Amino acid sequence: MGNVNDLLVRLYLVLVVPDRPKERGDVPGWVLITVMSAGIVAVLGVAAKEQLSSMLSNALSKVQ
Repeated sequence: MGNVNDLLVRLYLVLVVPDRPKERGDVPGWVLITVMSAGIVAVLGVAAKEQLSSMLSNALSKVQ
């Protein structure tokens, strides 16, 4: 009986709702990942500003 119900639901979706998008994607998930990544970068920037500055200065001084 379950197979008949599945078939009827699929038939309904194809015939009655043909304009529905096939794949919407995961926009809220990507937004969450982007916001969390920006937060991590901001926290690391504040917490390790001195160390990052000294690392950059050392690296640039070795190049010149």
